[in-house]
Amino acid sequence: MQVSLEFERPEDGPASGPVTVGWFLTKDKGAVLYDPPERMIMRQTNKKHAKSASRCPAVIQMESRYFVVNCPFDLHIGFDRDEKGKPRLINRAGAASPIRSNKISEVIMMVNETEWRYPDRPTVQLMLPYCFIADETVYLTQLGTFAHYRPDPLPGTIFGGRYPLNLWPRPLMWAFEWHDTSKDLILRRGEPLFYCQFEANGPDRPVQLVEAERTPELESYMEKISGAVNYVNQTFSLFKAAEAMRPEKLLTPKARK
Repeated sequence: MQVSLEFERPEDGPASGPVTVGWFLTKDKGAVLYDPPERMIMRQTNKKHAKSASRCPAVIQMESRYFVVNCPFDLHIGFDRDEKGKPRLINRAGAASPIRSNKISEVIMMVNETEWRYPDRPTVQLMLPYCFIADETVYLTQLGTFAHYRPDPLPGTIFGGRYPLNLWPRPLMWAFEWHDTSKDLILRRGEPLFYCQFEANGPDRPVQLVEAERTPELESYMEKISGAVNYVNQTFSLFKAAEAMRPEKLLTPKARK
């Protein structure tokens, strides 16, 4: 007897219902510093008027599809060159900095000048332990905080990016392209640092974000793909090989206590 795989209603199929995406920290050290990602919902908005933007279905739909990662550190960084012309970062906060001077380099680093996209725009990276995983095809898009108002705008732009997190779970970093180096880079703990958007099969499916366990299977798989960027120019070319060695299940929601 031949079993039909067609469904009377497409929404009843295997790729139906909410898209489950797991998030976790790749290390436990300093975990208390890192807030859980949260859905981008504008609080304390005017909802009394029927035509208020906060009641617009299109606005609500858009906001519900972005998740916010907050900045874990207070940083006040300047750019300069030493007497040999080598670029360097300066801790403008000095002794008032919440981060010890000998720990700054563990948090933020400058990309080698030869790798900058433009010769007059330094690139710096904020090292983060946030990682996402899914057991179906899900693309993650990392982008700037376009809905967050800053009284002192950043002196540049952040690098966005898009990749399939189900095949390539890796720690995210915040990469910044410094357009105006005469102005300092100021980041505040608790402020939105970047947004994440998740796309799966079916643009109408809502996203359910859960904290995931760092299972032995997940850590083993991540070890197999870690560091590949240091040895090849196009890591996307490795997706088929990664898929072949990927266990069927990597996402295990963390049990609530």
